[in-house]
Amino acid sequence: VAMASSSSSKPLSRFWEWGRNIVCVGRNYAEHAEEMGSALPRQPLFFLKPSSAYVREGSPILRPYYCANLHHEVELGVVLGKRAWAVSQQAAMEHVAGYALCLDMTARDTQQECKAKGLPWTLAKGFRTSCPVSDFVPKEKIPDPHKLKIWLKVNGELRQEGNTSSMIFSIPYLISYISEIFTLEEGDLLLTGSPKGVGSVQANDEIEAGI
Repeated sequence: VAMASSSSSKPLSRFWEWGRNIVCVGRNYAEHAEEMGSALPRQPLFFLKPSSAYVREGSPILRPYYCANLHHEVELGVVLGKRAWAVSQQAAMEHVAGYALCLDMTARDTQQECKAKGLPWTLAKGFRTSCPVSDFVPKEKIPDPHKLKIWLKVNGELRQEGNTSSMIFSIPYLISYISEIFTLEEGDLLLTGSPKGVGSVQANDEIEAGI
C-alpha cells in the first residue's frame, strides 16, 4: 500500500492503528434521509465512534448483545493527513491524505429507541467493530472524491449503490464545519454519509463493498 507524505513518522496507510477520532456524518444523502423518514439537515449532523470500532477487511463484524437488527451503511471515508483547526473550505483539501471505503454498522433497533427517548446514539453506532475499513487509498489515486460510485452487496446481492456527487455537504464543507467545533488530528477518519439501500445483516452473512 502506498503511503501519503506526512510530517509524522507513523504511516498513514495504517491510520486505523493510531487515529484518534472517527467522525461520522449522518443523512448526507437525500434519498437515505428519505428512506429513514428524516428531514434533510440544514447543517451537518455528526457523531463519533471510538477507535475500538475499527475492524479490518476480512475480519468478522460482531453484533452487540443488545441488538436484534444490525444494519449496513457503506460510506466514503476521508483520512486526515495533518491537523485541521478552524480551516476554511478553500484550504480544507490540503489536510486530506487519502481515503478508505468504510461501513457504519448500526444497531438500528437501538438507534430507534435512542431517538424516541432523546438519547445519544453511542450504543447504536459506537460498539466494537462498528467501523470496518478498507486499505488506505492515497488521494493522488482519486482525482475527484465527489465523483465516485460506491456500492455494497450482501451474499452477492446488490443492496446499496450511489454516487458521492449526491452528497448534500461536500468534503471541504464538512472538514471546515467540523474543524470549527473541534480539532481534527492527523490520522483521523471522517465518514461522509451513506446512500440509500441500508438494510439488515444476519449471522454469517458476507458483506462486500467497493468504490
